[in-house]
Amino acid sequence: MVFSAHIEQFISVLEKSLSLQQFVKISLGNYKGSEDGLKQLLIRTVLIKREPKLAFTFRYKTRDIVKNFSEEEAVKLISEYLQTGFKIATLFTTKRDLIFEELNNGKIVLRETEASTKAVPTAHHDQEKSRLIKPDSKPYLTELKITDAEGKVFKNAQDKFRQINHYIEILSSLIKELPEGTIKKVADMGAGKGYLTFALYDYLHSVLKLDAEIVGVEYRQDLVDLCNAVADKSNFDQLSFVKGTIEDFDAENVNLLIALHACDTATDDAIFKGIKANSELIVVAPCCHKQIRREMEQNKAKNDVSFLTKYGIFLERQAEMVTDGIRALILEYFGYKTKVFEFISDAHTPKNVLVVGVKSKDKGAKSKDKGVRSKDERAKNKEEILQKIKASKAYFGIGYHHLEKLLDL
Repeated sequence: MVFSAHIEQFISVLEKSLSLQQFVKISLGNYKGSEDGLKQLLIRTVLIKREPKLAFTFRYKTRDIVKNFSEEEAVKLISEYLQTGFKIATLFTTKRDLIFEELNNGKIVLRETEASTKAVPTAHHDQEKSRLIKPDSKPYLTELKITDAEGKVFKNAQDKFRQINHYIEILSSLIKELPEGTIKKVADMGAGKGYLTFALYDYLHSVLKLDAEIVGVEYRQDLVDLCNAVADKSNFDQLSFVKGTIEDFDAENVNLLIALHACDTATDDAIFKGIKANSELIVVAPCCHKQIRREMEQNKAKNDVSFLTKYGIFLERQAEMVTDGIRALILEYFGYKTKVFEFISDAHTPKNVLVVGVKSKDKGAKSKDKGVRSKDERAKNKEEILQKIKASKAYFGIGYHHLEKLLDL
């Protein structure tokens, strides 16, 4: 009863802060629940299509997963997590900070401290002042029919312009995780008309002041010619576009490898190139998960989700999750910290999943006794990952995963 009363009191303060627009953020830690690898949960406000949401960042040992919930859903989930796993939670508001803590002896403590911040963080991502790519009079924006000659965004290009900025915001936050000066060569696989490629070059050179080379890889010669002409008009001397496939591209010395909406196993080809190049950052937005779906359809494994996968639409979604889940495991096997999160590219495109691999610079997670994991511990972790991949394939009736085959695992 005392335990429930403390949670109710904490939740009551949370709900009040949300209703009075005093909420800043929540941090939950010291996880002792049953969810494997979960360490911390961070919660903040976001605005999705003008609707307020709470973004949950689930921090695991080797990856982060972000999910958005309504305020009502979020409050319920926070209450559940306090009952089933997290032993400490800190609610930050503009009036006060409230700390909930379950001590080792089972005693519950609630204590207040002075507010760490007096300002509510903005949840607006599309404000003009926060855009990393400004709608100035830039040749590439004009040539790509995003703005007129004076830098005004065309009405029919508003969605595309927001999409470009959204991508750059994501890449900006990921690049900041890397040591300064890491990004020297970038490859954008399947660059298409080059919207993102040009914007990224602009951001790296104009905002971050980096001396980085960017190569856009595109199979269609007409788009390669168009983009090279635009790069020349924009005086982007270190930006070039080449005709070719992801499979044939030489990715040597590429620090940042991007592949957005590369179809089916082309995403695997891109990840393979990034791993072989030892790229510090790999960012892919997969689509058309046909290879694994064919495997699942052919073998029709009987398992706990068979009642779902007998329906085509559910099978398709399951195949997508399994495909990208194994991709994340393979990245972890090769020393990458992975992040998998959902984003919305524009108003006319469905939600997408972004799979991110950030190369770990240390040699493993720190241990209490030795500081850094031993070779034996790292080998054991890699073996555990291989077993997870093997078990997942057997469970879903998958003979092989294309990326696994490329890397000869």
